[in-house]
Amino acid sequence: MSATATATMTANDRVAIELAEDGVAEVRFVRGDKMNALDPEMFERIIEAGHALQRMRGLRAVVLSGEGRAFCAGLDLSNFARRPPEDEPSLTERTYGNANRPQQVAMQWRKLPVPVIAAVHGVCFGGGLQIASGADIRIVHPATRMAIMEMKWGLVPDMGGYALWRGLVRDDVLRELIYTNREFSGAEAQVLGLATYVDENPRERALEIARTIALKNPHAIRAAKRLQADMHERDTDAILMEESIEQHGIMRSRNQVEAVMAEMERRTPKFEDV
Repeated sequence: MSATATATMTANDRVAIELAEDGVAEVRFVRGDKMNALDPEMFERIIEAGHALQRMRGLRAVVLSGEGRAFCAGLDLSNFARRPPEDEPSLTERTYGNANRPQQVAMQWRKLPVPVIAAVHGVCFGGGLQIASGADIRIVHPATRMAIMEMKWGLVPDMGGYALWRGLVRDDVLRELIYTNREFSGAEAQVLGLATYVDENPRERALEIARTIALKNPHAIRAAKRLQADMHERDTDAILMEESIEQHGIMRSRNQVEAVMAEMERRTPKFEDV
C-alpha cells in the first residue's frame, strides 16, 4: 500500500489498496486461494476499503480487481452453515444509510465520489457480479464465467443487484438470468449489458481508462458522477436544475480554467486536489 492508503486502512489478508501518484487507486481482493469468496471478514474489509477511499486525499479514480483465478466467486459456501450472532443486525435494518451490510459491499462503489472501474476475470458469480455491477465501468475478460447465482441456493438476488442493474440489462433478459441462474461468458456479458468492454487484459484496460479520467478536472468528474446518479432517480425538471447548479459551481473555477489552458497549450494539467 502507499503511505496514503496505509494511513486509512489496516493491512489484512482480504483487501489491499494502493494509491498511485496520479490519483488512481487500485483496490484488489487478495483472498485468491478462496477465489475471493465473500465471508464475513471479506464483507468487513471491503466496506473498510470503501471508507478509506471516501477519506482519501487526491483520489481521482478507482480500479477494482481480484487476485488469483477469480474476480470474486460470490458467497463463501461456509456462510450457509454459519449461525449469526444474536446482536447481528437484521437484513431489514439500514446500517449503512440506505443499505444493509451486504448491500453496502456492492452499493458503496456507486456512492464513492470518483469513477470506479472493475477489471473482471476468471469467475464472477453471485455477490461478485453485484460488486462488479456497482462500478461505473466494467472491463471483462471474454472467457470470464458469470452468473446471477442466488436462485441456485433458493434465494433472491440481493447485495443491491436490482438497484444496480437498472439501465444495464433489458427487463426480460434480466428476468431470465435471475430465474434460471444460468452461466454466461464475459463476451456474452457485453451483449447483455453487464460488461462495458471485453478485453484480454482487463486490468491494463481498466488502468488505461482510469489514468485518462485522472487527467480530467477532478471537480467536474465528481459532479458528473453525481449527475449520473440523479439521472435515474429524479424527474426531468430536477435533473435540469441539478445540472445547472453543478455547472455554475465549476465554471471559471481554477481547475476549469486549468483544463482549458492545458488543452490549448497541449500539456499535462496540474489540478488542485479535491
